[in-house]
Amino acid sequence: MMHKPAKDYIVFPLDFSSLKEAEDHVKLLDGSVGMFKIGLELFIDQGPSVVRMVKENSKAKIFLDLKLHDISATVKRAMGRVANLGVDLVTVHCASLAMLQNAVDGGQGKTGVLGVTLLTDNDAHSVKAGGFQPEYVDDPQKLVMLRAQMAKDAGCTGIVCSGREVKTVKAAFGPSFLAVTPGIRPSWSLLENDDQKRVTTPAQAVGLGSDFIVIGRPIRDDRDPVAAAQKVIQEIEHAFQSRSSN
Repeated sequence: MMHKPAKDYIVFPLDFSSLKEAEDHVKLLDGSVGMFKIGLELFIDQGPSVVRMVKENSKAKIFLDLKLHDISATVKRAMGRVANLGVDLVTVHCASLAMLQNAVDGGQGKTGVLGVTLLTDNDAHSVKAGGFQPEYVDDPQKLVMLRAQMAKDAGCTGIVCSGREVKTVKAAFGPSFLAVTPGIRPSWSLLENDDQKRVTTPAQAVGLGSDFIVIGRPIRDDRDPVAAAQKVIQEIEHAFQSRSSN
């Protein structure tokens, strides 16, 4: 079975407070990761200029992680503006079918919509506090699948979910429905008291079917970010080799 290059699975989040830091890391990691993720902090500070910066300094894809959540008409108009920026993926909360459908329409076929199912710092306690029915508190994966179905019905490109849900998502919605997995921690970087509740290693996530894995801190905080990215690539390649030999 053919796979895309291991580096193309890696999404590096530009979670920096300055454009200079973000630009330095784009230049440094160009060729070592497949996609750069621009989050709220940097986009609010810099606006569309940060998208242009990435395009000027890298051939990697661009993931704009805005987690849109508003009335449908507003989301549709916002997605139209985003599509004109030339980014590849944008996140929208799976809050309503109509909002997701309008987001897809606003993307004009230029920009894919990823539905946000359950944030990775959420767990059963968070689901209970949100007022959800006991069946979703007892099994948050049911909530993920409910929202994934909503995203699929709306025509979204895929969803953001924990690596723990990827296998079920792929079985239910097929290989072309993208699964983007945050909360990734390489096996060599796992820490106690991590702020992500539902973590997965790169090998586990890709082995289960993740199309893109978001890895920030383990690469960013390493003394040699490029070497850290290469270690992640090797971990993914080893997962491929193990799968093909079984």
